[in-house]
Amino acid sequence: MKFDLKINKKNYSVDVEDGTPLLWVLRDELELVGTKFGCGIGECGACTVHIDGKAERSCQQMVELVEGKEITTIEGLSENGDHPVQEAWETIDVPQCGYCQSGQMMTASALLMKNPSPSNQEIRMAMNGNICRCASYNRIEKAVALAAEKIK
Repeated sequence: MKFDLKINKKNYSVDVEDGTPLLWVLRDELELVGTKFGCGIGECGACTVHIDGKAERSCQQMVELVEGKEITTIEGLSENGDHPVQEAWETIDVPQCGYCQSGQMMTASALLMKNPSPSNQEIRMAMNGNICRCASYNRIEKAVALAAEKIK
């Protein structure tokens, strides 16, 4: 089946089976590989993208359900990697292995769109669903707080 998608402000038409997870459309059909496969059951957060501005697990979003919605991946967060979250990640030197980082940054940027001045507790709560095997949680929290300062 053909599906028309708007991803990173560009229009795409993909021919995939009904029920195909958005994650596989992004990675396999469109070669937008910044969104990572982690667990496949929506628990780890590595595949997080924005759908209409909200952080969503792309492994759990079937392509037919996101047609007509605004989808943003890590590649679309900013053209030059200069989004305040991306800059804060670099300043704080958050990544170790880096595998979960695109999902972490997409969750953080969605939080800051909704709440540009979150408390440390609000940051912890928002980031709670994203797993980091390297346990960079303290640096992630500091980076989100730094990005919030840049956004203000």
